Amino acid sequence: MAATLLLSGCVLAPTGTKEEQIRLTEAGRPFEQPLEKRNLPQLPSEATWQDVLHRAFLANGDLEAAYFEWKAAVARIDMAATWPNTNLALGFEYMFSRERMKAWNRTTLSAQPDPAMSLSLPTKVAQSGKVAFESARAAGYRFAAAKFDLQRKVLEGYLDLALMEERVRIQQANVSLLKLLFDTASNRVQAGGPQQDMLKAQIEYRLAENELANMQAEANSMRAMLNGMLSRPADALLRLPATLPAPRPLAANDARLIALAVDLNPELASLARQVAGRKDALALARMAYIPDINPMGAITGDVSKSVGAMIMLPTSIPMIRGQIREADAMLRSAEAMARQAGSDRAASFVATLYALRNAERQTAILEQRILPAAEQMLASSRQAYSTGTVGFVDLIDSQRTLLEVRRMIAEAKISREKRLAELEALAGVDAETLGQPTTAPAMPPTTHSATQPSSRA
Repeated sequence: MAATLLLSGCVLAPTGTKEEQIRLTEAGRPFEQPLEKRNLPQLPSEATWQDVLHRAFLANGDLEAAYFEWKAAVARIDMAATWPNTNLALGFEYMFSRERMKAWNRTTLSAQPDPAMSLSLPTKVAQSGKVAFESARAAGYRFAAAKFDLQRKVLEGYLDLALMEERVRIQQANVSLLKLLFDTASNRVQAGGPQQDMLKAQIEYRLAENELANMQAEANSMRAMLNGMLSRPADALLRLPATLPAPRPLAANDARLIALAVDLNPELASLARQVAGRKDALALARMAYIPDINPMGAITGDVSKSVGAMIMLPTSIPMIRGQIREADAMLRSAEAMARQAGSDRAASFVATLYALRNAERQTAILEQRILPAAEQMLASSRQAYSTGTVGFVDLIDSQRTLLEVRRMIAEAKISREKRLAELEALAGVDAETLGQPTTAPAMPPTTHSATQPSSRA
């Protein structure tokens, strides 16, 4: 058994490695097949934000790259925690002599670790495994952060396109109305009315047509960018519903949202794992003072059998001290980075939450108070214009006011949804689960024992 272990090696993996590998396997199911062999979902004729987001999670290359970086980090655990950490060197010697001796007694067989690399003590190897394990956990949290960052980008792209299409619809209504006013003014001119109103109506109508064409071109550009995030051709057909997406619910109150903001953020969790890894690296650097022992054994036929050991004394003391100081400095740097990131994320979350609540307030005022008044003003101006009591300029101003209010309502609604997507990315949890009493982080931490590594051959 001992010889088998020496020849094949075993892994002194930290506790929690198996759970990390299970999470990796579950998260990576969509990415193991090459992209051309995956059964990617096709978008329906009118794609909702859920359809677009689902496609992005399965096809986006940045998210896939983050997964394989995580996978590589998990693979490095076995690389760092394998013991023996050197190859086995087998020796053969044959002695030539005039003495009458059997060939077997002239033969010396020896075995020892590779002389080019010292055999580390199991405790050092186990500590190296802990460093690699924390690095893998940090990579897992970075994958979760990449998922929420992609979610934010896709939702913002979808919402910007939805807002632009809503503005196109508003502008189309404006063009239709101006066309009607232009025709009415033309009829009045033919009946002997003033030509000035017809010219004003014609100018407004042509300018509105030009603005509509600009909006449609911008919408096509946004559609191409969104297709790129979905790994689709830039000119692929992508249609959205004819109305703005309904507001997503946010059940939790502000106090709970702020409390969850920092605790569940995957980027902060990744930094925390980096700090833990730096602590393990510092402990590993201090272990350099412990001598390594290289055992050896030899047999010469029936003549002799010998065992021995070579002790590798740590004589490069200045280098070891430098490594310890470097590890300590890197630990202090990681701690400072994690502390500042926590403050920054908390401040960003609160600022974004303020912006979301302000967008909700603005939407309510515009829809409940200002929009009815603008509609009533336009209806009154149309009636007065038909009777000749107001001029064309007053009618156009009323129309512009209504269109501006409709545009402001659409922008406020979209702003609220975009701020919600930012909150999800900052908190590391979907908005639909924020109101639940036991919201779990995007990548739940595993139990990590500092003293009890698990050994597997």
